Amino acid sequence: QVQLVESGGGLVQAGGSLRLSCAASGRTFSVMGWFRQAPGKEREFVAAISWSGGQTYNTDSVKGRFTISRDSAKNTVYLQMNSLKPEDTAVYYCAADYTLVLLTTPAQYHYWGQGTQVTVSS
Repeated sequence: QVQLVESGGGLVQAGGSLRLSCAASGRTFSVMGWFRQAPGKEREFVAAISWSGGQTYNTDSVKGRFTISRDSAKNTVYLQMNSLKPEDTAVYYCAADYTLVLLTTPAQYHYWGQGTQVTVSS
């Protein structure tokens, strides 16, 4: 059974940091990504990473602040979030799939975690 389990969300003040984790079980995926969804808004892409080559891609709004990484031995992907802003507040979701390119839209991913809440106070 394929499972993606996120952890690491919470409440933090603006300027602070959090590290999200996504542990995958059941399979090894070739690409994994992070998305977020704020109340009343569509789910948006944050970052993606290839499993074998370590290729990464971040959306412009988080470049220089967020870093995606993976630990292949643990089958886990991380999202290090620094210099957090109130507009980063959202439920963050881990996603995974099998492709040779980095995926950046929700519809392209077939496997999802349950989400973890990140709240940044001003």
